Amino acid sequence: METFTIDVPMPSMGATANELTVISLKTHAGDRVTKGQKLAELESDKSVFEFESPCDGVVKAILVRPGDVCQSNGPFLQIDTTDESLRHLTAKTGTPSASAAPSAAKPAVALVWTPRAVKLAQEAGLDPIKITGIEATGPGGRVSGDDVTKYLATRKV
Repeated sequence: METFTIDVPMPSMGATANELTVISLKTHAGDRVTKGQKLAELESDKSVFEFESPCDGVVKAILVRPGDVCQSNGPFLQIDTTDESLRHLTAKTGTPSASAAPSAAKPAVALVWTPRAVKLAQEAGLDPIKITGIEATGPGGRVSGDDVTKYLATRKV
């Protein structure tokens, strides 16, 4: 069977709860996971719950960290799997976690973006993968919302 990468979104908690807070992660990039395995503990405005793996596979990338406030259906993690029932979640090229466009001026190192940073860039009509020259000053070297705001301010001059 062919292995492919899926984008696993943050769960949707209904019409009124559109943000979730990541309380803790129970897996890391590179870990082998099984369907139903607990991947994270999340909190909505009404409850705390555990998020389970939708399939067997290997965690390719985690796009959030504890403390992040994320949008429902926004980026959560990527899993390499052979589960054909999840083919509709096949990762789109150019996700914020894996830069596919290395340039001569910038080493081919993937920047990790916070969900807020991705949202701000997209709201400004920019593709996070195509942004060059942005300084990542967030925790763990991540591109934060403040980094995007600063970057956008320098572009308007």
